[in-house]
Amino acid sequence: MNQITQIKKHILIMLLAFLSIGAQAQNDPFNCDYNAYLFQYNDVYAIDLASGNSYQVAADVTPGSINAAAYNPADGYIWGSLSTPAKTIVRIGNDFATTTYYIDELPDSNRYVGDVSSTGIYYLKGGGTTYYKVDLNPESENYTQFQATGTLSQNINIHDWAFNAVDGQIYAVAKSSNILYRINPDNGQTTALGEVPILSGLNYTYGAVYFDNEGRFYISANQTGTIYVIQSVQTITTAADIDSNLFAFGPSSASNDGARCPTAPVLQEICDNGIDDDGDGLIDCEDPSCSGFGMCEVIVAPTSSSNNGGLESNNRLSEQINARNFKRAKTGYKFDVSTAPRALRTASYGSKSANSGFTLQDFIPLTTINEDEAVEASPSDLIGITNATEIYAVDYLKNSSPVASVLALKTDNGVYEHTKYICDRLLGGELVNVSTIDINDQSFIKAIIKNEDGTFEFVLSLSAKVVNNDANFAIESHWNLDQYEQNVTFYNFQIWSNSIDDLYLLGEEVLNLLNIEKPISTYSLSTPPTVFVKSGGYSDGGLDLQIVNTNGTQSVVFDAGYRTTETEPFQNLNSTINLNGNYITNIRVETGNLFDIGFRIGDGIATPDDLFMSDGPWGIDDSQSGTNVSLYEVATNTNTFEATDFPIERNVTLNATTDSYVAAYRALTPRFQAVDVSDYDMFKFSAQGTGDLEITFVKESISNWEQQFKTTVALTSVLQEFSIAIEDLENNTLDIPELNDVVTIVFTMVAENGTMTTKNFNLSQLRFSQDGALSVDDYNSDLGTLTVYPNPMHTTATINFTTVQNETVQFVMYDQLGKLVYSKTYDAVAGLNNINVSKENLSSGLYFCKIVSSQTNFSPLKLIIK
Repeated sequence: MNQITQIKKHILIMLLAFLSIGAQAQNDPFNCDYNAYLFQYNDVYAIDLASGNSYQVAADVTPGSINAAAYNPADGYIWGSLSTPAKTIVRIGNDFATTTYYIDELPDSNRYVGDVSSTGIYYLKGGGTTYYKVDLNPESENYTQFQATGTLSQNINIHDWAFNAVDGQIYAVAKSSNILYRINPDNGQTTALGEVPILSGLNYTYGAVYFDNEGRFYISANQTGTIYVIQSVQTITTAADIDSNLFAFGPSSASNDGARCPTAPVLQEICDNGIDDDGDGLIDCEDPSCSGFGMCEVIVAPTSSSNNGGLESNNRLSEQINARNFKRAKTGYKFDVSTAPRALRTASYGSKSANSGFTLQDFIPLTTINEDEAVEASPSDLIGITNATEIYAVDYLKNSSPVASVLALKTDNGVYEHTKYICDRLLGGELVNVSTIDINDQSFIKAIIKNEDGTFEFVLSLSAKVVNNDANFAIESHWNLDQYEQNVTFYNFQIWSNSIDDLYLLGEEVLNLLNIEKPISTYSLSTPPTVFVKSGGYSDGGLDLQIVNTNGTQSVVFDAGYRTTETEPFQNLNSTINLNGNYITNIRVETGNLFDIGFRIGDGIATPDDLFMSDGPWGIDDSQSGTNVSLYEVATNTNTFEATDFPIERNVTLNATTDSYVAAYRALTPRFQAVDVSDYDMFKFSAQGTGDLEITFVKESISNWEQQFKTTVALTSVLQEFSIAIEDLENNTLDIPELNDVVTIVFTMVAENGTMTTKNFNLSQLRFSQDGALSVDDYNSDLGTLTVYPNPMHTTATINFTTVQNETVQFVMYDQLGKLVYSKTYDAVAGLNNINVSKENLSSGLYFCKIVSSQTNFSPLKLIIK
């Protein structure tokens, strides 16, 4: 009987070898490339550890799942352990063709931890203390043969380990305890080095770990995809020696394992030199790896309140949100966290509602992230101007500062029309990273947004719908809104936090509370885009975009719908954007004059990226019962503005009858954010109309409408030019006007004595301006000084300087090594001058700019190019 069994085994080995050789041709090794490789079941992803960005490089490479993945320094291939067939390991080449080998001495299952030593010995284990050695040195006569069994000196709860090429030892981090272990591969002696500080309090599975050539140990958390780093583990003797930090935010996985050549370097960000050292598009303190380093704050800043949520994601909401925000400004509304109702956890929390009479409050996590308190912050004024029919929102506070928010909305005719990641990027924010976060073994999309004020927010969106005759919830989560089922009721949840760990806990608890009410039956989830717009903005008839291309795509299609003004119909724009396989591309898309634009970029294969942008919109206040607007029209500007102006784009015409008042208002930004225009001393425009026009500059810091600064001009049927000195503005106090936080400008015409009157006005070429006549003092104060805006720049910037007479000057730029990288002559005129600078082929980093003049000694200017 034993002889028959042995014959069967030999036949099986020969058959597997024949199938491997026959089905997969000879392939080439990886030979120590710089990528880290993440194996999820039988799919393979390449990860740039510096940025955390990943993309799929192969799918279904084997019939069974791959685990215990490891790079073999002896042959340059990646090896792994297969779930099916049993007792089988697999060799993977750089074309992801595979060759399988049957190892009879291996256990049938429970093989998920593995790495290969510099001499080609594969160390493989599962739970328990037993590990297995397989000889994978192609120069050995025992190649692909079982070598020995070893025993760890203690049982540790780990899910991957890796060899450090610097000292030849194995390292791993345990789940729950977060203790770093050093393992001697010769005898299995296992030494606890202490809890990793950056992991303290976490309870993740660390299923993929990697090394670089200097002994840095990189640890990836399955659930969140966060990549942590421990510096120079070979020098650690006690917990006090462990130097750990965030490193990047990568993809999550329910089942993963990592492999990487341990002698390949990983680019590191130097946190104080103004350069993107690691090529991930993040400079110094922007990079997660600089969190807490030197002057860089730890990434735990306050988040935005859910009370301000609900910005536009389509063409109609921008004006309606503007009307909402104008009403808030006019009435002096401010969300006061100190007086807001507290959301308290009751005895019925987490219990199924009687008679299925649930409310949105039933799905709001409480005490989940150990918050000090949770306050109700529902932006109820979104009802009626969005497709939300019910709204409930909570802000979570720690040390009196908001650290997370959950915005819940019920919609009756499809998914809610706004997501933070669609809008924020073209409004001053940046999409730092987009990948996955695994909750309940489901891969949701997470986005990391850097706000204009420098704070970070980790964002997750999901929606639930009732299915199976009201018996269950089904969950949908997509990057593109058109992927959601149409014309159904959704319960939408938008979650954001300053901590990815809190985001995970809040998302997990929302799903748990939904599941208690109605068991979740299905999930429909999309993958994140592999090409996305990191940041961008509109200026002078074009979109300046910074595009991240994680999978080396050569080109993407740009498909847009846009309006030139608030009252003009939509137009379409299509083009191809060439990326040439570059990771980061700065590009300008010429669009012409814009009010708003929605566009999609994609390669036709992966999930496309969607964005929406609106300029600060015009609106009309015809809220009085005796007011009727007969004509409201917004037109594009007919003249160009000076480079030193702050333009209020688009002209407005308004005709109305009223017995009280009628007004037009223009927000300076689409979010109704305050803008500092205190550097300008004049407000200029052209106008014609009937009667007096009151102009009010609404400051964010003033809640009493009567205290806002204003002036009045008399309009006639003849077009006139008006120049209003800011210092002449008045309010009901004796305060000196300072326009350092203007949110909107309101143009009002009042019916005299309450009599029904026809009012009309036409306003054009509005702008804040600096008085063109420079005094001797102005010259002296500005001479020798260069200014630049914006700084940092993405694609273009403007250099401003002042000269006392007409002359020819030279503008030069040097890199940090003192190399001349740009030079241009310029015919300057007496007074203020400006030079436009384009990024073109200049790489990201710090540059020194100088004007070479025979008359004036200009101080150099530092310019950062992103």
